[in-house]
Amino acid sequence: MRVLATTVLVGLFASTVPQAPAAAAPPVNYYAAAQGKHGAALKDALHDIISTNVTVFKYPKVWDILKDTDRDPAKPGNVICIYSRKSIPWSQHGPDDTDWNREHVWAKSHGNFGIDPGAGTDVHHLRPSKVPINRERSNLDFDESDGPAKTEPRSGIDRDSWEPREEVKGDIARMIFYMAVRYEGGDGGPDLEPDNRTIIRSTEPRHGRISTLLTWNDADPPDASEMRRNDAIFEHWQHNRNPFIDHPEWVDDIYG
Repeated sequence: MRVLATTVLVGLFASTVPQAPAAAAPPVNYYAAAQGKHGAALKDALHDIISTNVTVFKYPKVWDILKDTDRDPAKPGNVICIYSRKSIPWSQHGPDDTDWNREHVWAKSHGNFGIDPGAGTDVHHLRPSKVPINRERSNLDFDESDGPAKTEPRSGIDRDSWEPREEVKGDIARMIFYMAVRYEGGDGGPDLEPDNRTIIRSTEPRHGRISTLLTWNDADPPDASEMRRNDAIFEHWQHNRNPFIDHPEWVDDIYG
């Protein structure tokens, strides 16, 4: 296990949603310490980079952050939901079936980190999702599935896995790999790893299925919206990046 670097905790009443344009690329030398490294050495270097001087939020603040990171460019008062890709008013968040809520892509029960600041509030894997879809996905692993989901027909589901629609499969994979590199057991947090199992109701700090996630990363490379989101998180909020959006080839280098 590696020790996480210092983080800064920001309370519920942090600054309002910034309106400045997102950065176009990581700063020069952001990944300098990772250059020329491979495998476990690359993973260790990336962990140190994305765990240093990170701003950490309490869970209620995530509503405001997602208003910025997942904003619908065509309707700035809306957010775009991760699985359905539907645009819904940001103000329509809550527990009802007509609302959206905060989906933990790395299921929070996989490691039992809940909504604790850190893994439980890391917006690199927190996305808007319609309440019924979030409920149906539950804490299933990701894999190719047998049939369509009831709440989102372009996604799939079976007894032990959830398969998102084609256009977000790579996004899902890169979020899972980010979490595995970011959280290595320091500061009393979880030590997360992807693996090749799909286990119903697992509380182990692992997420599957790695072979499928590797395929999804290659088949669905980062698009403009995913890159803009990475920029917004870095510039406005957590001040760290998902390295696998900037360098998707590093997924295969570390996990392939």
